[in-house]
Amino acid sequence: GERRPQVMSGAAHGGALERLESRQAKLHEELANVEKQLYDLETQYLSASAECGSVLRGFESYLTASTKSGSHAKRQGTRHFKPEERLFSLSSTTSPAGEVDDTLQ
Repeated sequence: GERRPQVMSGAAHGGALERLESRQAKLHEELANVEKQLYDLETQYLSASAECGSVLRGFESYLTASTKSGSHAKRQGTRHFKPEERLFSLSSTTSPAGEVDDTLQ
């Protein structure tokens, strides 16, 4: 026999649509949580490597500071990072990092 496509009733379509919308909302929430975690970890990395350099900025500041003073003194206060330093956060088109960094400038 010939297979005919199943026809869903209006109620079945509505239920499927609600399930898909619920799943989409959950995925958006998970994405936002992952992006926030990435942003926070990136901030920790940039803060920890501010004086000695990083894979993003290079290590020249460490080399010049250690040859001039013989030691590294940490700066006091909060450092704001340039948007281009947030390479990991900004690799996502939906990351809030662009919005946050725009307000700091």
